[in-house]
Amino acid sequence: MEKNKAMLEVTNLGISFGGLRAVDELSMKIDQGSLVGLIGPNGAGKTTVFNMLTGVYRPTDGGIRLDGQNLVGKKPHEICRLGVARTFQNIRLFAAQSVLDNVKAALHNRVTYSLAESMLHLGSYRKKEKQMDEEALRILSLFGLDSSAKDLASNLPYGKQRKLEIARALATDPKLLLLDEPAAGMNPNETRELMETISLVRKEYGVTILLIEHDMKLVQGICEYLYVLNFGRLLTEGEPKDVLNNPEVITAYLGD
Repeated sequence: MEKNKAMLEVTNLGISFGGLRAVDELSMKIDQGSLVGLIGPNGAGKTTVFNMLTGVYRPTDGGIRLDGQNLVGKKPHEICRLGVARTFQNIRLFAAQSVLDNVKAALHNRVTYSLAESMLHLGSYRKKEKQMDEEALRILSLFGLDSSAKDLASNLPYGKQRKLEIARALATDPKLLLLDEPAAGMNPNETRELMETISLVRKEYGVTILLIEHDMKLVQGICEYLYVLNFGRLLTEGEPKDVLNNPEVITAYLGD
């Protein structure tokens, strides 16, 4: 991965929980504008890596830099403001709010108005709210969700809830989008649609994407480069066609 500038640099990253070494000496470079997969069997430490990248966990050792800026020790909301957004294995939507309001909640991080403007609904407030509605609908249309904008998020089918979570993450205007098993629980048709949507998001927004996924068809279909974790350590890295045919990777997934 030498063609572009490295946006994310992870160096000798590690974390321990008591006597358990969950991630050990992990190094990765994610190029700007790339779409990279982080794969490995269950329990390999993949989500723990995401938790360190987003400030949920503080690494025991090692470094994380985004465009040269140190992320270690920063709080999740600070890292979000620097341009890192994520989704989760378990969907985390505002179930009692509309589809539109779920996306607008993320857009509020990008729009500022005074308390007085908000309380009195002054012209500047109404103008900014209208702009947010338009931007939220534009994002929803990218995911085919604009026709469901007024529906409760909890009433969406599972596959569309997954899409909404990605749409909400995208609304924070990230440089780096972390997707944690975005195709989990989806049927083949939903997964195929998701692959197309992720590729479109990357093209339209120029966002760098790092994803965790167990669906190897999706991984092989959209990822340019893979890192493989096993027992918290980097097993191998490379292009999907090479990595997925690596005997060590096959053994890690299927056992001896």
